[in-house]
Amino acid sequence: MSLVLEQIKTPGLAQLSYIVGDDTAGVAAVIDPRRDVEVYLERSRQLGLRLTHAIETHIHADFVSGTRELQARLGIPIWAGGSEAYGFDYHPLAPGETLALGSITLTVLHTPGHTPEHVSLLLADAHQGEQPFAIFTGDLLFNLDVGRPDLLGEETARPLARQLYQSLFEQLIPLGDRLEIYPCHGAGSACGKSIGDRTQSTIGNERLFNPALQERSADDFVEWLLQDMPEPPRYYPRLKKINAAGPPLQGCLQTPQALTIEAFQQQMAQANTAIIDTRSMLAFGGGHLPGAINIGLGNAFPAWVGWLIDPSRSILLVTAGPDDLQQASEHLFRLGYDRVAGYLHGGMLTWQNHGLPSQRIPQVPVAELHDQLDRDDLLVLDVRSEREFLGGAVPNAQHIYLPHLEENLSHLDHTKTVATYCGTGYRASIAASLLQKYGFASVVNVPGSWQAWQSASLPVEQPRLVGQGRGR
Repeated sequence: MSLVLEQIKTPGLAQLSYIVGDDTAGVAAVIDPRRDVEVYLERSRQLGLRLTHAIETHIHADFVSGTRELQARLGIPIWAGGSEAYGFDYHPLAPGETLALGSITLTVLHTPGHTPEHVSLLLADAHQGEQPFAIFTGDLLFNLDVGRPDLLGEETARPLARQLYQSLFEQLIPLGDRLEIYPCHGAGSACGKSIGDRTQSTIGNERLFNPALQERSADDFVEWLLQDMPEPPRYYPRLKKINAAGPPLQGCLQTPQALTIEAFQQQMAQANTAIIDTRSMLAFGGGHLPGAINIGLGNAFPAWVGWLIDPSRSILLVTAGPDDLQQASEHLFRLGYDRVAGYLHGGMLTWQNHGLPSQRIPQVPVAELHDQLDRDDLLVLDVRSEREFLGGAVPNAQHIYLPHLEENLSHLDHTKTVATYCGTGYRASIAASLLQKYGFASVVNVPGSWQAWQSASLPVEQPRLVGQGRGR
């Protein structure tokens, strides 16, 4: 055997990177690496491979690239599609250029649309003939979706959408149904509208089932693709600038500093400090530090940190233990949050044992919320997206999409008890913690939220959008 092809999945980001090479020649490339590059170094050592290429399919917007870290560690070149936006030395890939890895070759296709510089890489193995059998599509084509063309702004969305059509229908589809597809993202990434669950596919499968590849004119494709496009995450432009300029080199990921109660309190008192409590909504509701924001660990953690936490702020962490601390640190590192001041050693138990003040957020089951809907002093706040809200809501609920909550606090009645809900309670707990942080005296969270409301067959309202803070 000579071909090595391994997919590396990054939890939380739904990001896919690859080690591809020839184990007979002992060489390999890494395609679209994440920032914490130890996973590639360790795996290449296990496989007996020498990494010789660090390759970018495009300038990423949703995670900090690891190509410069690999270059610094190994002294290898960076290869990427040509762009004047890059602020560091790299080898610009030209259409038709071939990179040799022993008997394995990668041939460059310029496939703009998601971004102008985007390239895809055809994979061929001399032991299986001269024709390529697979393609690394980056953010061009996913399972059941394509890359969104609107991340550079509304003024370039239509021209890029037209280029995307040309890349798909004039370059990719003619390569044949048997060609295997290896994308840069799976389900959960916001780099597409609604990416499917499969992390590998074929052109034939996508022609059958991917709505973007159904026959339509270029004009119809542009209109279809841009219709109902979800709001792009707020942190994407920041990460795109970081990756274009060249991410600052950090070396290996360090565990944040353990802080005593006294040191933690001193940092809390500093201006421009954010406290992130990564525990579950129920644990957070039972007791937490004043001013803490509850962003629970899980696949959604990176996205909501990116949406809500300013990277210029110093970050303090409260976690349930060492494993959660490591996971939170990895997520923050991959998103370019390099100002983690430390974590509370011993967690909330230490805080409580010192007799220090804490806050609570009551958890109100859906049946109890339903029984209280006629209260004049109750405001039910739906923090789901606009699409979710329009699909059905708790009667008389006010809607503000979570990413826009802080800028729309004035539209909420501070004198009422605010009951927050979302799809399952996760986003609602974030919202409740934000409201409490900004001085709302009476806030409750609804665990289970809309899922529990529907399961209990409680009344549903079909709302119309009126007011502020609407999100897609």
